[in-house]
Order: sequence, then structure tokens, then C-alpha cells
Amino acid sequence: MKPVIYAVPAMLPTTIVMVSATILMLLTAIFQPLQAQEHQPVPQDLQTGQVQDTLHTQNIEEVLESVARNNPELEAIAKDVEARSLQMKSENILEDPAIEYSSFYSSGVSGQSGSELVVSQGFDFPTLYAARHQMNELSRSALGSGLENERRRILLDAKNICLDIIMYRQIGELLEMQAGIADELLSLYTRRLESGDASALEVNKIKMELMSVATAVARNNASLDAACRALNAMNGGRKTIFDADFYPLVEEVLDKEAAVEEYLSADASVAAAESAAAAARKEVSVNRQGWIPKFEIGYRRNTAIREAEHGFLVGGSIPLYSNHRKVAMAKARSVSAGSALTSVRLQSESEIRSLLNEMDQTKAAIDAYDEPLMRETLDLLGKAVEGGEISLIDYFVEASSIYTNLSACITLKNSWHKLMAQVYKNRL
Repeated sequence: MKPVIYAVPAMLPTTIVMVSATILMLLTAIFQPLQAQEHQPVPQDLQTGQVQDTLHTQNIEEVLESVARNNPELEAIAKDVEARSLQMKSENILEDPAIEYSSFYSSGVSGQSGSELVVSQGFDFPTLYAARHQMNELSRSALGSGLENERRRILLDAKNICLDIIMYRQIGELLEMQAGIADELLSLYTRRLESGDASALEVNKIKMELMSVATAVARNNASLDAACRALNAMNGGRKTIFDADFYPLVEEVLDKEAAVEEYLSADASVAAAESAAAAARKEVSVNRQGWIPKFEIGYRRNTAIREAEHGFLVGGSIPLYSNHRKVAMAKARSVSAGSALTSVRLQSESEIRSLLNEMDQTKAAIDAYDEPLMRETLDLLGKAVEGGEISLIDYFVEASSIYTNLSACITLKNSWHKLMAQVYKNRL
């Protein structure tokens, strides 16, 4: 038998080469940009080597939006709420169907003499599913309000950190001004010491003042750094550069009763307590229906040696013991939830009224400070000590009091803005 020889067209090798070249060009076009992207430099932290996604802003709202997206604690709470909500849904569904098969044997019969197959499904009375669904909806509403309350708490903490960062920067500017004035005095009195117009005691006094300022600067920088790191942590580890040194504009409270009403009506903790109390009342209704029997229906097939019987299975269970004292327990929980709601409302009202009173007191204390006057007095004291009108000791006594008052004014402003943030926390 002769081997079969297939003729190969002359154009086939050329076609294969052209197709191969085309495929190679396509693969190059696909993978070359990817390889270029892989070799592009990626900004990384020099110490940890991790990729940094930096947020740089002077707007507190932008920081809060980022924290709401990235905060790990808030994400954990949200997932827990989601899990509990799904658990409630899973508890109000049909029972699993049951399948039973039995095989029978008897003497005188080889092999199986008969069998039984039972397929059944148990269920509660339909009204009980509807009642439980309404109770679960109220419970999920309470969970949602609780999640919103936690979200506002976390955002309020982040906002307070931002306000602290602003305060530390303002204190740093004050300390920088204090250090600059002390440096100028040190230069002046060093020259006077060389010319015999000043004593070494005066120069040493200025140097000790500089040491005190340096210590205060170090403490303030440490506090600023701790606040910045805390903000990074609240933002899910994302590097956050918040470099504002001034407070944002805040809507002042003109009508206190309107502010109280707004606070109470929008308080998520009150909403959560209301939903929890409503769910507890609905639980009483659900347990009152616990006396209704549970039902079971199914299919049954029995076989003898050569015969088979088919039929339906109908049954039920009477809750004589399983529902014992459940209504009483539900009523007790309902009373407890009602009392908790009253307590939350009273605490919320007390909190907002205390905040408004403290806000007024803090505002009055801030208004008592005349900051332009104090800064002008510092300038006059500097000119007076340079001109020899007052002694260096007198200058430091007066200037120290002014610096203390300026620092107290900065701290009071920080406290007032924190109070306003808490008054308007339900707007977060």
C-alpha cells in the first residue's frame, strides 16, 4: 500500500507567517502598556514601604467624608448590623422539609417485604409570619438608627480631632511669636552686655525664657503629632494632612428652643430607642399568637410485596408548654424598652440644654478677652524694654500674663467650637 501524500498549497506557509505576525503584534500591543504600568514608580511610604493614598485638605467636611468611607470601626459595626438583620430574616422562614424512608422485612419473604416513604413540611399559621415580619422590621429600624448614632459619634470624634489640630497650630504660632521676641531680646541684651549696659543676670533670664518656650513648643508639637496620627487611624490608616489653622464658620444658635427641638427630633439614639420599644410591643402580639397550633402536611407512600398505597399526611402540634410565660416575658421586655426610651429622651434633652448653657458661658468668657489689645500691649512692652523704660524683669512679668491669657483664649475658642459641633452633631 502506497503512502498517501497530501499536497500543501504554495500560499499556505506565507499565510501562516502573516497570521503569526498579526497575533504577535496584537499580543505586543496588549502586554506592552501593562508592562509599562508595572515598571512605573509607585509612591510608597519610606519607612513601611506601603502604598500611600494621601488626603490633603483644609476642609473638615472632606475629612469627615473620607472617615465615613474608611473608618474600620464603622465598617465593623455596619457589617454586624447587616449580619443581625439577615439573622432576623432567616428566623421567619419555613421550616426545612423532612424526608423519611423505612424498610420492612418479615419471615418467609426473601428481601424487602415493604417500605414507607414520608415527605412532610411543617409551618406556622400565616398570621404569625406576618406579625414576626412586622416585629423584625421594627427591630431592623432600631439597628439602622443605632448604626446612624455610631456613625455620628465617630464623625464627631474625628471633627473634634480636627478642631484640636487647629488649636495646636494656633498655639504653635503664639509660641513661635514668643520665641521670636525672646530671640530679639537676647540679641539686644547680648550687645548691651558687651557694652556694659546690661548684666549677665538679664541675659540668663532671657535664655531661661527661651528654654521654657522650647519646652512648650516640644509639648505642643507632640500633641499635634498625636492628633494627626489619631486622625490617620480614624481614616482607616489613610494618610490625612489637615493643615488648617483657622476654625470654619459656624451657624450660631439664635432660638434655643428650636435648637432643642431639632436636636431631639433628629437624635438617632432616641429613634433607635423608639423603634426598639415598638418592636418590644409587637413582640407581645407575636407571643400572644403562640397558642395557635403548628401545622404539618406531606405525602406518604407505603408498599407491600406487590402493592403500593399513596396518601396525604396532615398533622399539627399544640403548644401547651413551649409558649409557657412567653407573653409575660414579652410584656416585661416591653415595659423595659419603654422605660429605656423615656430615659434616653430625658438624657438627650438634658444633654442639649447643658450644651447650650455651657456654650453661652464659654462665649461670654471668650468675649471677655480683648485679643487685639493684648497683642498691642505686647508690642508696647517690647518697645518699652528696648527703650529702657521698663526693666527686663517687669517685661517678663507682664508678658507672661499676656501669653497666658492669649493661650487661654485659644483654648476657650476650641472648647466653644467643640460644643457647637456637639450641638449640631445630628447634621453630620
